[in-house]
Amino acid sequence: MATYKLLWVDDEIELLKAHILFLEKKGYEVDTVTNGYDALEQCAQTAYDLILLDENMPGINGLETLARIKEVLPTVPVVMVTKSEEENIMDQAIGSKIADYLIKPVNPTQIFLTLKKNIHQKEIMTEVTQSDYQQEFGKIGMQIGDARSFDDWKEVYRRLTYWEQELVAADSQMTEMLAMQRQEANLGFGKFIRKNYMRWIDGDEDRPIMSPDIFKSAVFPALNRGEKVFLLVIDNFRFDQWRTLQTEIADQFQIEEDLYMSILPTATQYARNAIFSGLMPNLIAKMFPELWVDEDSEEGKNLNEAPLIKTQFDRYRRRNTFTYHKINDSQAAEKLVQQLPSLQGYDLNVVVLNFIDMLSHARTESRMVRELANNEAAYRSITLSWFRHSPVKELFRALAASDYTIILTTDHGSIRCGNPIKVIGDRNTNTNLRYKLGKNLSYNPKEVFEIREPLKAKLPAPNLSTAYIFAYGDSFFAYPNNYNYYVTYYRNTFQHGGISMEEMLVPLITLKPKRR
Repeated sequence: MATYKLLWVDDEIELLKAHILFLEKKGYEVDTVTNGYDALEQCAQTAYDLILLDENMPGINGLETLARIKEVLPTVPVVMVTKSEEENIMDQAIGSKIADYLIKPVNPTQIFLTLKKNIHQKEIMTEVTQSDYQQEFGKIGMQIGDARSFDDWKEVYRRLTYWEQELVAADSQMTEMLAMQRQEANLGFGKFIRKNYMRWIDGDEDRPIMSPDIFKSAVFPALNRGEKVFLLVIDNFRFDQWRTLQTEIADQFQIEEDLYMSILPTATQYARNAIFSGLMPNLIAKMFPELWVDEDSEEGKNLNEAPLIKTQFDRYRRRNTFTYHKINDSQAAEKLVQQLPSLQGYDLNVVVLNFIDMLSHARTESRMVRELANNEAAYRSITLSWFRHSPVKELFRALAASDYTIILTTDHGSIRCGNPIKVIGDRNTNTNLRYKLGKNLSYNPKEVFEIREPLKAKLPAPNLSTAYIFAYGDSFFAYPNNYNYYVTYYRNTFQHGGISMEEMLVPLITLKPKRR
């Protein structure tokens, strides 16, 4: 066991001999001084793991000593020990970033507890979290094997996401075990989609909420209740990223959390256009050909979102007023925050935030961004950093002070790809790594979910012989030409378009300001 060094600063240190003996028997090495000046001298010479500091001492008092210690040892936890229960003393100490605050007379158990909390917390968290996950491992495995419904798979995904974030926070090596369990879950989820997807698209009564249903199931009911609604669509936003951002806004909003299912392909052109139009892609292409953009078109795939929203309002004969905003950078976000007062007169304000999708693409194309977001935990961390330092956080703060109901969602998620699958297509085949459509595709049908009759899946069919294929789990499509280069370049990049929990089970969150 490692020996931890403590410094105890108290002008009555002789009265604390019993406490010091107790700590030494527990394996701690304790240095003692009786005043702030000696404490500063000791700190300049020795690296301590924790400092116990009396608040009321002659010479320089505890608060002054604390400030000077922080200049020398800014990361060492300092526990303030005092007879004073005055609130202003507590406030000053807490404001100076003390680790803990103990009121005299203290007993050995109190001191031991604060050492556990401030020195050993990480190792205790790791040990307890690993033990808890080991107990849950078998239960989650049974849950994966028993999952039969959409609600079952939502619960599987929630539990896996919870444990991934817990194990990462505890710096546990069991994240690899969890990754294997996630792969097992995605294998089962792929079979679930293969079995049920076409039935759902055909209108089966047990169909889950899907992309075209978002307005009908979430937006319109809120408008019908007379609520003013802000619909925030964060492009390419995974459930684990939502759980990370949730901690930043939880104190401002009442939160109702749900997951819905993105349609296939889990790509902006299909899933987001389905959200805004309330229609499956083939019907958009048929009813509003001027608003649908084919795969082979060089035109942007999401340039007609405001007109698509209007078609849905018109189809349901709704007279609600709405605005539409697409946010691609901080400047646009700042402008939107400034415009909020002028948006009060509208029933619905729709905002699309593109940062996370831009990050995903930049990670594929930039070696530096790959290094910054080299795994799921780093990807979440960058998302959190962006949120904390972007005007989007100010947007949420402003909305928390408003009367809006906020519906926060996305069109699809993404998955980190690791397993290449060979596919052959002609030059007209689309470039997406998670799904392909074309008329001359060659592939192993056991490795993909194939749709040979697109119209039955309510997808456009550019040609009579067009077929769609979708990758499962963490697979991605690679052409035999330059295969090794292609695989090396795209392996471990975040992609979307295919079948996985990360892409298809996506957040549908309702936020209501707590001040109401």
